[in-house]
Order: sequence, then structure tokens, then C-alpha cells
Amino acid sequence: MPGSSLLGQRVDGLDLSAEQLGDNFVVKVAGDLDIVTSPALDECLKNAQSQGSRVVLDLSGVDFMDTSALAVIVGHWKRLEAAGGSLALAGARYRYTKTLWITGLADRLSLYDSVEAALTAGR
Repeated sequence: MPGSSLLGQRVDGLDLSAEQLGDNFVVKVAGDLDIVTSPALDECLKNAQSQGSRVVLDLSGVDFMDTSALAVIVGHWKRLEAAGGSLALAGARYRYTKTLWITGLADRLSLYDSVEAALTAGR
């Protein structure tokens, strides 16, 4: 089923896009997630969340993640879970997203090797 693009945005050091795939909204991130770019990630996730209850965050293109980005992700994860939805992370590479593991969130969040694996698990 072809997806429909919800957002294509470039912020200094970050590319964001969101696409609807069936009942899922895939938010793709490429670049650095830090204090400067976290507000754009927050806005993109808000837009995706307003369209549906299952969001897959593709982190395979992330080169750096700090705790401000982690706070955005956790906030959306909690809101989606409270509303009966879900937030899954796909393609997180330890080298660039180690804050997920350092904080222990990698054990609490749904992590998948790829977007395809996350979509399959959500069926």
C-alpha cells in the first residue's frame, strides 16, 4: 500500500519525514538529535500522533542523540501508551544512540532492527 507523506522538514543538522503506512506512521530521522533539533522532532511526532495511534520512529539515520531528544521520545511514548497506542523505535545504532542504553530505556521501549520488523510486529 503506498504511503502518504505527512511532513518533510530540514532543520540545521536534521532531516525529518513522516509517512503513513496503513495504520502506522513512520517518522524517519537523519542527522543529530540534540537541544537545537529536539523541538522539530517533537513537532513531527505531534503531527504523526495526531494522525494515528501507532508511530514507528526510524532512528537508522541518527548520528548523535542527547538527553533532550530522549526526553521528547519518552514524552511521546508515554502519551501514546496512555492513549492505547504505541511508539516503536527502529534501527537505533548503539554508537549514535547510546543514551537509550545508558538510561535503561532500551529495555523499556520497543526496539526493532528495522522499520519493516517494527511494522510486522505491530500487525
